[in-house]
Amino acid sequence: MEVFGLIILALVAALFWATFKVLREYERGVVFMLGRFYKVKGPGLVLIIPVIQQMVRVDLRTKVLDIPTQDLITRDNVSVKVNAVLYFRVVNAEPAIINVENYMEATGQLAQTTLRSVLGQHELDELLAERDRLNRDIQAILDKQTDQWGIKVSNVEIKHVDIDESMVRAIARQAEAERERRAKIIHAEGEEQAADKLVQAAGKLSTQSGAMQLRYLQTLTEIAGERSSTIVFPLPGDLLEGIMGRLGNKSTNGNDT
Repeated sequence: MEVFGLIILALVAALFWATFKVLREYERGVVFMLGRFYKVKGPGLVLIIPVIQQMVRVDLRTKVLDIPTQDLITRDNVSVKVNAVLYFRVVNAEPAIINVENYMEATGQLAQTTLRSVLGQHELDELLAERDRLNRDIQAILDKQTDQWGIKVSNVEIKHVDIDESMVRAIARQAEAERERRAKIIHAEGEEQAADKLVQAAGKLSTQSGAMQLRYLQTLTEIAGERSSTIVFPLPGDLLEGIMGRLGNKSTNGNDT
C-alpha cells in the first residue's frame, strides 16, 4: 500500500507540474491543442491540459546575434572581410513558432546573405565612410523580410572592415596624392588672389601721379633698413623728370634775379 501511495503521489505531482506553468513578464506561451494552434498565453500562471495541450515558450527580450566574418567583393573589385552585430526581438510569438522552424538560425542566415548582398553593391570608400547609412539599409531589408516571422530587427552595426595589406598601402598612397592635389590647388588659388590684388593696386597707383613716387620711396626706406653695405636701385623716369623740373625752375628763378 505504501508503494502504491507513493506512485499515486508521484502521478499527482507530475500532473500538477504538467498542468500549471508560470511564464515570466518577458515570456509568452504558444499553446497547441491536439496539434493545432490554440492561443498565445502569458505572462503569469498558465493552465495546460496534459496530453491534449502542449506549450512552447518564446522569449520576447531583445537578442544580440553576432554575424560571422563574411568575405565579399565590393563594386570596385576590392576583396574585404566584414562582420557585424544584429539586434532583434520577437514581437509576435505565433508566427515565430509556426512560420519558421528555428527563428534564431533563420534570422542569422538571412543576416549573413543580406550583409554580403548589400555591401557588395557599394564601393570601398562607401564601406569605410558611410557605415551609418549602410547599417540603416541592411536593417530595413532584414526588418521587412523577417516581419512574416513575427520578428522586429531594431538595429544592425557593422563592426569591422578588414582590408588586405597591399590595399591598405594603396589607399595610403591615394590619400597622400589627394592631400598634395588639394595643397597645390590652395596654393594656386592664393597666387591668383594675390595677382588680382596686385592688379587692383597697380590700377589705383596709376590714377595718382604722386602715388607711385611715394610707394617707391617707401620701398627704398624698407631696403635701407636691411643690413647691406651697398644698395643699387634704378630711378624711375617720372621721378627724374620731377627732380629735373624742380632744378630747372630754381635756375630760371636765379637768373631772373
